[in-house]
Amino acid sequence: MSRITSFQQTGEQTQAVHAGENPDPVTNASSPNIVMSTTYVVDADTTFSVEGLEENDQWIYTRWGNPTVHQLEEKLAVLEEAETAIAFASGMGAITALFFHLLKAGDHAVVSDVAYAALSEMTNELIPNLHVEITKVDTSDLEAVQAALKPHTKLIYVETPCNPILRLTDIAAIATIAHGTGAKLAVDSTFATPAATKPLSLGADFVIHSLTKYLGGHGDALGGVILGKKADLTPLRKKTAIRLGGSLSPFNAWLIMRGIATFPIRMRVHQENALKVAAWLEQHPKVKRVIYPGLPSHPQHELAKRQMKNFSGILTFQVEDGQAVARRLAEKLQIIHYAVSLGHHRSLIFYLHTEDLLQTTFKFATPAQLSSWSAFAGDGIFRLSVGLEDAADLIIDLQQALED
Repeated sequence: MSRITSFQQTGEQTQAVHAGENPDPVTNASSPNIVMSTTYVVDADTTFSVEGLEENDQWIYTRWGNPTVHQLEEKLAVLEEAETAIAFASGMGAITALFFHLLKAGDHAVVSDVAYAALSEMTNELIPNLHVEITKVDTSDLEAVQAALKPHTKLIYVETPCNPILRLTDIAAIATIAHGTGAKLAVDSTFATPAATKPLSLGADFVIHSLTKYLGGHGDALGGVILGKKADLTPLRKKTAIRLGGSLSPFNAWLIMRGIATFPIRMRVHQENALKVAAWLEQHPKVKRVIYPGLPSHPQHELAKRQMKNFSGILTFQVEDGQAVARRLAEKLQIIHYAVSLGHHRSLIFYLHTEDLLQTTFKFATPAQLSSWSAFAGDGIFRLSVGLEDAADLIIDLQQALED
């Protein structure tokens, strides 16, 4: 009988439960402890600077490293098939650290023209104001990505599926383009999760997740993570992450780690429910269009089948007079919460109006980019994060709320 020597050899559910965790050596507690201390007793010869330390050499100060946070990082690295991980206080904390570490004045980055709102807004103003050139591109268009590259391009940053329109990007193809010019590829895989896609295995250099979403899964803890190779992330931790100070609370790390134990099971139900709800919405007379990677009607369904083992739980749909319908849903929904965010155990819905987003968040540089947005979003979309409730109950809730 073969012996298990590494959790990399086990199944995903076993990894989610056990990776990164060991019984407490003092108490023999089976569940991981929460180490809330900000400081630790050290030897007299301990350096006062993180520069002199090896990664996780010893615990000194929780902004530098914490045993509970480290357990979460190890679990995430196993799930994502990464060499290492750095956890942050939020997904935007992770994104900010990556940009500040990789890019300096005079550098150039190619960024998805549709991405998480805070990332889009940061790359509209804050990053360019630091004399870093940003080119926004529809990353589903490989020719457009290739054409956007410059001799000083250091980073290509994509989301797939992208927030909020669920457009996909071919990670392996973009990795080939990036590495052909010496750039790094970062993939925000929050919507896909490790249950669907392993971007590092497809050639990405960095993977980013908002742990607030599916990995935490319960809507009660902010967190973020960057995963990749130790050669890339060890200097990022020392020179950027620690100095920017976006450290994850050990309590939040413990909550997220607890959520991950059921992550693979939850993702199966999220997908099962989303497929049922999406199929029902697609035949509803008041729904103009449904976008969900698991539906054959998704314009990139073949890429979704090739790149995603799980289609996740997020879908969008369009109706006539979306703002009026949004007011009705906010008032009448009984199970689904009218609220932002996604990936929680409860279902959440929110209306995203195209006119508002084009004024505040997405700055399309070409008619083709606007056309791509319009093809997926029209005048506005409802983003529905399908939770773990019974699909039949979600459908009944939507049906009664969509009635006049």
